[in-house]
Amino acid sequence: MHYHSSRNHFSNWLKARTEFWLAHQLRPRKLADFSSITEMRIDLIASLREYRKLRQRGIITKFSKESFDPYSSCSRIGGGSLGGKARGLSFVNILINNYNVQNRMGNIRIYIPPSIVIGTDIFDAFLEENKLRDFALSSEDDKEILRRFLDADFFPEEILGDLKAFLELTDTPIAVRSSSLLEDSHNHPFAGVYKTYMIPNSGSNLQEKLDDLLLAIKKVYASTYLKSAKDYIKVTSYKLENEKMAVILQKIVGNRHKDRFYPDFSGVARSYNFYPVPPQVPSDGIAAAALGLGKMVMEGGSAVRFCPKYPEHIDQFSSVKNILKNSQKDFFAINCALNEKNDYTIQDPSLERYSLETAEEDLALHHVASVYSPDNDVLYEGMSREGIPVVTFAPILRNKAFPLCRILNLILDMGSWGMGTPVEIEFAVNMTAEPEKPMEFGLLQMRPMVLDRELEVINLDEFSREDLICSSSQVMGNGVIDEIKDIVLVDRNNFDRSNSRAAAREIGEFNSQLLAENRKYLLISLGRLGSLDPWLGIPVTWDQISGARTIIETGFKDFAVTPSQGSHFFQNLNSFMVGYFTIKSDDRKGFIDWNWLFSQPVHQQGSLVRHLRFSEPLIIKMSGHINQGIISKPGHSDEK
Repeated sequence: MHYHSSRNHFSNWLKARTEFWLAHQLRPRKLADFSSITEMRIDLIASLREYRKLRQRGIITKFSKESFDPYSSCSRIGGGSLGGKARGLSFVNILINNYNVQNRMGNIRIYIPPSIVIGTDIFDAFLEENKLRDFALSSEDDKEILRRFLDADFFPEEILGDLKAFLELTDTPIAVRSSSLLEDSHNHPFAGVYKTYMIPNSGSNLQEKLDDLLLAIKKVYASTYLKSAKDYIKVTSYKLENEKMAVILQKIVGNRHKDRFYPDFSGVARSYNFYPVPPQVPSDGIAAAALGLGKMVMEGGSAVRFCPKYPEHIDQFSSVKNILKNSQKDFFAINCALNEKNDYTIQDPSLERYSLETAEEDLALHHVASVYSPDNDVLYEGMSREGIPVVTFAPILRNKAFPLCRILNLILDMGSWGMGTPVEIEFAVNMTAEPEKPMEFGLLQMRPMVLDRELEVINLDEFSREDLICSSSQVMGNGVIDEIKDIVLVDRNNFDRSNSRAAAREIGEFNSQLLAENRKYLLISLGRLGSLDPWLGIPVTWDQISGARTIIETGFKDFAVTPSQGSHFFQNLNSFMVGYFTIKSDDRKGFIDWNWLFSQPVHQQGSLVRHLRFSEPLIIKMSGHINQGIISKPGHSDEK
């Protein structure tokens, strides 16, 4: 060591192998700079390790226990494709590192959480060795598919050692996420079609943790063939037999609170807003955030929706009454004490809902909450007063306790430029950092948005008001639809929000019938369609409305709900170019002719939903340039 260091042999050796950057870093260092040969050896080893990490940033390398950094690495296990979601992560990781984004916000770390991608070759081997492919393609029984996949004995042994090594390096809960070949494509992003499962990764028994991980991977594999995925793919140009599934194992951003694990808040942001409110314009984007895990946002639950460029303009918080009505009442977290294993259910057993009182006990509210005082009917920012906690994100959006909007604007602009199209991102934030550790902004996913804005300007003035079923100034879509002769209508006069799940089942039944007849239809619903919270809307899944060509979303008689931009459900409406009309109760320009609808003969009647059928088509016109649209009654021409 003394001989080589005194003659600059270390830097010369690196130069001879074209490692010029590290060579120049080492050359100025002298033996006299160190107190001992041991200290110099330690410094050389540390320099080599840091340089290797630097070179691997943004690249998905082959997993190795010796080189994997549990704080920043992205690696792969197995061959084949990484899938669409992993490709998106790799792409944004490269952007973050090439443009030094992680160091632009001071003491805030912007990063992709450490991840491992299991390639599609492992999926193929699992199906072939367990003889599952033909069965899965033909079966219509979700429970039987799940059972057969979970009971399958064979799992490729070559990756079991790597999975054990990953678990040895990881001491936090893990998200097991789908990454199929078709996911996050520019034409059909498949948002929310396949499953994600969380595993607590707690306890000291490595074999038990590996068993839990393998069960979650098998569940993700099984989700490729569930009915909801098959119904989705039917309305695309793809074939299910060509689909393959990679899996992402990603450390979850968050903190441990007793037996609960969750981030301070999570959310989704889009670089294009279909419903901007002046002074906003569509390109200003839209975001939604909620306390806890992102399931609340991605499935249309209660969340704070805001424009990152105008964070103080929050339409849903226009009055104290609206704030109390629309604010988040509970949150999702991982139950790390859960002992349940294989219960053959599609739902994720480790996710649980907790009340805001629990978050207050965990001291997790002070970053995102305000306090409502019922004594004087006033909402105070911050948690310093007595009163009822309300999740408003005022400390962040108004008081700038965390530069969320600056980060979102930066990432959305960078992602849109890089992908050449508007993008949607998912994120999670840790503000409650450990001493001497930075706060964290974890970028979990980036996918392209599907925008199909036709150049043709649609004339909406060709009908008189009495000839229209509805008119709206909040419309997503562009063009003319003139082949629909069926309407599936939620019975507004006979509907109670406590029956929303029953209404979802009836809509699904009518959807199946009309799909079998190859008849597209107009769906008229109440509240936020596809909402996780059945009190905010009708919680249909995508496969229950997959035959709808156009949707009208109206408010309840007693309750106005904003559309759920940013949810997986909303993304699928967009990607399939489903016409989407919103009729707000306070919208002076928009209307829906309920009297006419309820005066029409009923083709089929459910307890909460009715099916109308006409001999002549409706005419649906949408102008994406001005977000306006009309739907004519059947049998009317395009002339006044």
